[in-house]
Amino acid sequence: MEGLTDVHMRHILTQMAGQTGFDWCVTEFIRITQQLLLPKAFYHYCPELLTGGKTASGTPVHIQLLGSDPQLLAENAQRVVELGAPAIDLNFGCPAKSVNQHRGGAVLLEEPDLVHQIVLAVRKAVPKQIPVSAKMRLGVNDRSKMVDNALAIESAGASWLTIHARTKADGYRPPAHWHELATIRQHVKLPMIANGDIDSVTNAQRCQQQSQCTDMMIGRAAVIQPYLIRALRGESSQLTWAELVDWQRQFLQHMQHAILNPLGLDSLHKWTEVGAVGRYKQWLGMLLQAWPEAQTLFQQVKKERSYSALYRLLQASGCPAT
Repeated sequence: MEGLTDVHMRHILTQMAGQTGFDWCVTEFIRITQQLLLPKAFYHYCPELLTGGKTASGTPVHIQLLGSDPQLLAENAQRVVELGAPAIDLNFGCPAKSVNQHRGGAVLLEEPDLVHQIVLAVRKAVPKQIPVSAKMRLGVNDRSKMVDNALAIESAGASWLTIHARTKADGYRPPAHWHELATIRQHVKLPMIANGDIDSVTNAQRCQQQSQCTDMMIGRAAVIQPYLIRALRGESSQLTWAELVDWQRQFLQHMQHAILNPLGLDSLHKWTEVGAVGRYKQWLGMLLQAWPEAQTLFQQVKKERSYSALYRLLQASGCPAT
């Protein structure tokens, strides 16, 4: 999820999820267009490469690549695996116009042969023990090629396939068409992961029933409801607003103080103060969708631009003093 699940968000969400939370997480997509990226570019998107390819909580971080040139994607996949990536994920699902107009993301689903070539090239370029997965949607404007694309990905040797149960044209409008994954499953033996509208335990159960997929991927819902993963794992513990406020403080501290540059590399993902404050406001704005208690705090922080002001407001909202 571009512009959202950076290293800081991955850190805090995997910490909140606990040891039995996420099986893995995925970077924001790294766009591959014209060249072999330098190592520092990969370290920028995934500083966890410097710590064994895992977050501080031990959750593996898979590298997601996006592009349309099979050979160039293969070369970049090979490089980032050499830097320590535990797995490669290929993005055929992004619906953004700014991405699609440059032949990236979901628009490639009009060309199943190209999808096959990309997965095949990357699969051949990295060691067999490194998983290569793909994420796709049901199609571009319709679902007529959904099976063709799944077969193309399977025959290229992908380790598994994640499917967002909408077309590009659907965007994020409900409903997610989970039943179509069951249709695809009739044609492929590749392990499949369901994605889209999995925002509650009830919807997760409905998704599993309709899609016939045991495994699920959650995206924005994990950001809006950080304890959703615990509920999906069967835990009964509830997150209080005071606890969530403290997690917000830790998120802000990670952006302010995290040492993400142990090798002295330039351009690693460390925010300026203004940028970090903006990213915190983004998360708080998303929390509004599930936490009415966030409204007062959000109104208070909207005009603030400094760490000190945010820490003061967080403390007033119930966060322990630091």
